[in-house]
Amino acid sequence: MAAPAVENRIYTAIGLDFETGGLDPVRCACTQIAVQALRLDTLEVFDRYTAYIAPYCKQELGAARRKVLRSKHELAQPTERMDYEPRALEYSGITMERLEAQGVDLKEVAGAVLRFAQEATLSKGAQCKPVLIGQNIIFDIGFLSQLMSYAGLTKEYEKTFAGKTDFYGNFQPLYLDTILLARLALGADPEVTSYKLELVAERLGIELDDAHDAGADVAATLDIVRVCAARMRNGEGAVTGAAPKEKTRNHFLI
Repeated sequence: MAAPAVENRIYTAIGLDFETGGLDPVRCACTQIAVQALRLDTLEVFDRYTAYIAPYCKQELGAARRKVLRSKHELAQPTERMDYEPRALEYSGITMERLEAQGVDLKEVAGAVLRFAQEATLSKGAQCKPVLIGQNIIFDIGFLSQLMSYAGLTKEYEKTFAGKTDFYGNFQPLYLDTILLARLALGADPEVTSYKLELVAERLGIELDDAHDAGADVAATLDIVRVCAARMRNGEGAVTGAAPKEKTRNHFLI
C-alpha cells in the first residue's frame, strides 16, 4: 500500500508599514497602512493593500469590545481626537485634508487587513498562519494592536496571525525585523554605520522611490528580505574553512 501523499506547506508573510500621527500608539493616530503578501518559498509578492485612515477619536482601552449605555448629556460632550503631531505629518507628507478627503473608516480598514491576511494564508494549520515582516516592526505592531482594539477585532486578529500569548495574557505576533536581518547581512561592512531603511536599501542595490510612504516602504522592506534570502540560498558570504567537529555523543537526552 502506497504511503499517503504529503502536502507541501506554503508559508507566507505579511509586510507591514504604518504612517502615523506620532510615535506613541496609545495617543497617536494611524494615518496610512500598507500590507503586502509574500510567499516564503518563491519570494513572490502576490497581493497588496494600502489605505489612508480617516481621522478618529480616542477610546478607552477595550471600549470597542463592549456597549456602554450613556446619558444624553454624555453623548453631547465632544470626543477627544487622536493626536496628529505636525512634525509627524510633515515627515510623512500626509495632510489632514488628505485624510479627511481620502481616508477610510478605521473599522473598515481593520476588517480589510484581516481579510487580506486570511486570503494570504495558503495552507492549513497554525504553523502556516502569516508572520509579520517590517523595518523596526515593533513600532508598527503597536499601531496594528491599536487599530484592531479600536475596531473591536482583537480576537480575530489573534486568530489570523501567527503568534503566542505571553505571560501577561497579551498576544505577541510572530515577526521578522529587517533591521536585524540587515545587521546579519551587513554587520561586517565597516562602511555601514546606520540601518535606516533607505540606507540599507541603497547598500543592497534596492530602489526606494518615495521614502516615508507606507506602500513604498513595504515594497523596499520585502526587497531587502528577497535579497538577503537569495544570498542565504545561494551560499553567498557563507563561512568556509572551518573543520567539522568530532561528535562527542550520538544522541541527546530530551
